[in-house]
Amino acid sequence: MRTASESLAEIRRLIDTHARADLRTPIDGLLLSKVAGGGSPDYSLTDPLLVVMAQGGKRLLIGDEVFEYRAGQCLVVAASLPVTGHYLDTTPEHPSLAMGLVLRPEALSALLLRAPALPRTRTAAGTAAIATGDASPELLDAVARLLHLLASPADAAVLGPLVEQEILWRLLTGPQGDIARQIGLADSALAHVNRAITWMRDNYAVPVRMEDLAQMSGMSVSAFHRQFRTVTAMSPLQFQKRIRLQQARSLLVARSGDIAGVGHRVGYDSPSQFNREYRRLFGAPPGQDAARLRERGEPSFP
Repeated sequence: MRTASESLAEIRRLIDTHARADLRTPIDGLLLSKVAGGGSPDYSLTDPLLVVMAQGGKRLLIGDEVFEYRAGQCLVVAASLPVTGHYLDTTPEHPSLAMGLVLRPEALSALLLRAPALPRTRTAAGTAAIATGDASPELLDAVARLLHLLASPADAAVLGPLVEQEILWRLLTGPQGDIARQIGLADSALAHVNRAITWMRDNYAVPVRMEDLAQMSGMSVSAFHRQFRTVTAMSPLQFQKRIRLQQARSLLVARSGDIAGVGHRVGYDSPSQFNREYRRLFGAPPGQDAARLRERGEPSFP
């Protein structure tokens, strides 16, 4: 097996070779990011995801919590969350290079059913849906082998699922194992809260009642509110506002000029309130911010 530094060098080379503007690759669920500039904040909605940073770094803000990870480290996101990111040590000559792998609950569940009881690992304090830390040599080696398969579609079709399974196993048995396991356990507190998170993300324009969300999660209202904040570092209403505004931002990029219509579509009855809250979050009025985003044209993941 390669050393961690050898694997990391190979991952950098392969991301630089295969990264595309839309992040996608021929392997389903595998994303590659190459970002040359790190000036303005990056806002995104993320699904459960493993990210391995190969070059550069990133600082994430989720609610009031701040997370930072750099080359050779990984990030695990266990829920659908609105995040704000700032790239670190990133220039056109030294771009940020990262790999993302979508974490599917059914894939993690299948491994957990086959595995012996796994020891608990300790993760840093903070939101229960995010963990960062050093990537193990075994994880980096498996990631490098998965990226190698991008050069051979025939090999990727057969070997890709096997290497992805190995990556998930290295994740489950590594320092971030506890948080990854919560994704695959149907009865975990995170899984219960994720039901409400998924509903809110799919129905962001609909007014929410705490009683309905708590019932959806199988909790009392007070327990749901406490667990939701633990998972997301936000209250349910703050979460809904962020989802609405980030969905509005995506719509404005595609529908230039229809600012009032977009605000109404994401759930705002008052155009002035929409403009005010949009500017507070993104630092510019909707039209100006959307034009800036179209000009930048650099999608990314956490």
